[in-house]
Amino acid sequence: MLLEWYDVNAREMPWRVSPQDRAAGQLPDPYAIWMSEIMLQQTTVATVKEYFRRFIARWPTVRDLAAAQDADVMAEWAGLGYYARARNLLKCARAVVDEYDGVFPADHAALLKLPGIGPYTAAAVSSIAFDLPHAVLDGNVERVMARLYDEHMPLPEAKPQLMIHAQTHTPAQRPGDYAQAVMDLGATICMPRSPACGICPVREPCTAHAKGTMAELPKKTPKKAKPVRHGTVYLGRRSDGAWLLETRPEKGLLGGMLGWPGSEWVDVSLPHPESTPPVQIEWEEVDGEVRHTFTHFHLILRVMTAELPQGANPEAGEFKAQTSFQPSDLPTVMRKAFDLLHDDATPHSKARGSLL
Repeated sequence: MLLEWYDVNAREMPWRVSPQDRAAGQLPDPYAIWMSEIMLQQTTVATVKEYFRRFIARWPTVRDLAAAQDADVMAEWAGLGYYARARNLLKCARAVVDEYDGVFPADHAALLKLPGIGPYTAAAVSSIAFDLPHAVLDGNVERVMARLYDEHMPLPEAKPQLMIHAQTHTPAQRPGDYAQAVMDLGATICMPRSPACGICPVREPCTAHAKGTMAELPKKTPKKAKPVRHGTVYLGRRSDGAWLLETRPEKGLLGGMLGWPGSEWVDVSLPHPESTPPVQIEWEEVDGEVRHTFTHFHLILRVMTAELPQGANPEAGEFKAQTSFQPSDLPTVMRKAFDLLHDDATPHSKARGSLL
């Protein structure tokens, strides 16, 4: 029933082999499936498509990616967020080359041992790339299963039960197409708001549809309010156009990414904590502030700027020539600071970004 619907309504994705092409013998590229699944974690399909195309064009095989410079990969990832994914992308690519001669293992247990691959990604690659009967449980599938079984236990507590339901429905034949079918169903028909039950291929066996509880499901445990942290960043530039930048420590938030030197990000009652600039000269505060939301907290940054002397010896960061720096290499929060500086010509107070 669902596979028949998918054969006609499958979404087109740059990493996907259509059901018709798969039936004709074309196999998915495990490298492409793995990369897309890493990118799709906490990120929308619409955002991922362009990043995926750029990555595949620049590094068409896992060997190409494994040989890439860390800084190049981190710069290409800039703006996609959750930067630990980019670091793990490189670690995993290198492990596949070193341990499996550049071929992804067609084994769920082996995939789980690779860097950055957890249960969800291992199941997705196993099913979609290798047609193994492993249930894939993303947000779309959770919603479909919660409604199909009228499951009122809230997430995340309900995840194990929803996985049981998902595994029960995973067929031995065409499990890869089925995994993509149920995800497509959740994304295009069984949507969070206003599900299109009238054209749903699994409407008849859907318990929530029979009871009229679709809009209530899946239920979720209320989230705690996010704390607000404050910090300061320093945007310094020499007269020759070179910018003072730093590569953030590999571990931690924005690990391995380019950024502006600055203070720690702390929870304080005052708007901005004390901080030490990277060069001991007079810095000017930029009008406005940067606001950005991470998974676990909101961030407000004060932006300071100065023209640095040619012989400056900074205590943090290093100068990057104007010709080798692009704002697009920066993660989103750092690019907001750059944008705020360049917006500072207008006289009114501004905030770059928003707290959701």
